[in-house]
Amino acid sequence: MHTFHNPWVLALFALTLNLPFGYWRASCRKWSFAWFVSIHAPVILAIAVRFSLGVGFHLDTIPLYVLAFTAGQSLGARSYRKSRCQPSQICS
Repeated sequence: MHTFHNPWVLALFALTLNLPFGYWRASCRKWSFAWFVSIHAPVILAIAVRFSLGVGFHLDTIPLYVLAFTAGQSLGARSYRKSRCQPSQICS
């Protein structure tokens, strides 16, 4: 099996791809066009990569990819919030 056909490798790719988009999303006004693009652009990019690698979609791996996308968006947003925190503040 080719390494890129491994669902865990693709999930790690999806998580990594979503980090900068989650960072960007956290800086956007909710429901704005930029906010919408920051959520949906990595989905399109990930699908394009899957097609270019010749990797199909299987129902049993979809929850893994949804989790990876969500984790990437969340970690990116958390990184944005931490970068905006001043040293004298208590940030969550």
